[in-house]
This record gives sequence, structure tokens and C-alpha cells, in this order.
Amino acid sequence: MVRLYGPWRARTPREAASFLDGYPGRWWIAGGWAIDAFTGTSRAHGDLDIGIPRTEAEGFIEFVGATLDVWAAAGSLTPLPRHGASISDDCGNLWLRANGADPWEYDVLLEDVRGETWVYKRATHISRPINDCLWSHEGITYLRPEVQLLLKARHAQSKDDLDFERCLPKLDDASRCWLAQSMSEEEPGHPWGRRLTA
Repeated sequence: MVRLYGPWRARTPREAASFLDGYPGRWWIAGGWAIDAFTGTSRAHGDLDIGIPRTEAEGFIEFVGATLDVWAAAGSLTPLPRHGASISDDCGNLWLRANGADPWEYDVLLEDVRGETWVYKRATHISRPINDCLWSHEGITYLRPEVQLLLKARHAQSKDDLDFERCLPKLDDASRCWLAQSMSEEEPGHPWGRRLTA
């Protein structure tokens, strides 16, 4: 990955919050950092994921484009203009960096948010009010762990298994139930699903 695309700079949620200070749109910390915040534990991270509604991508690009270059990551990398950027439907991520000689700064996840409803990108019948998908910790908004784990489940790696193990004893009944139900529909037979209902 590094050989093909270059390295990532180690960023923290606090640095992301400072970078996005003044941005009027919605955003949240996702990925392993969101699990860290929920569990009060930590692990090594290769990058920092920021989630935004796909419908707000144009305004986001205009804001961050004042200081960083924005690239669409959809199988290949395509630089995007600061104004009037067109993002293909198959693009799920934006990568940000200062210039071609610098490491990548942030991986931005484009989430399907329709009004006030978050919709699971792999199965649109799974949805939830966006406010029920987010929570705040020390002034920073994070993706809730049960939603993050659903997003991780299909292509889970060892680090994702660790994130699941860190979360499992801390999930409340409602969160466990929602995740178990969602996984039974979309990831039947997944080992996490069996653990959730044990």
C-alpha cells in the first residue's frame, strides 16, 4: 500500500477537530479511533478516518481544499478541484494531503445520509436516525461502535477482531441487539454475530 500510494501521517481526533474548526457541515471520527474513544483503550492506527454525509461532500471539499489537496479514492486516485468537484457514485473515500511530496493526512468516508437518516451502504433496508449513529466525547463527535463494527464486519482483519473484542463487554443491550440483527441479515454466519447472541 505505502509503496504504491505513499505513507500516512499519524493524526489524532483532536488534530482533526482543530483542522475542521469552522467547518459548518456534519462530520465525525470513524474507524479504530472511534472504538478507542468508546472503550477507553487504544491500539496502533495506520490513519485517521473522518466520516461525512456524501451529500455534503462539495462543501467539505471547498473547506478543506483551502489547505489540502483532495483526491477521490475509487480503485484509483483522482485529484479533485476545490470548486465544482464531481464525485462518481462508486467513490467511497476522499484522501487529503498537502501536496504530492507529503504523506496523506486524512481518509474521509462518504456515508449515505438521507436527511436525518443514515443508510447502510451495502444494504439500504438497514437504516437508523443519524443522531442515533453518533455520540460525543470530550467535545468530539464519533461514530457509535455498533455502527462502526457493522461497517468493519464484512472484510474484518485482525485489528477489526481486536476492536470487536474491545467493544463487546461495553455494548449495552440495545446496541448489541441492533448489531446482532443487522449482521444476521447481511453477514449471516459471521463469528461476531454468534458472539453477540451467546
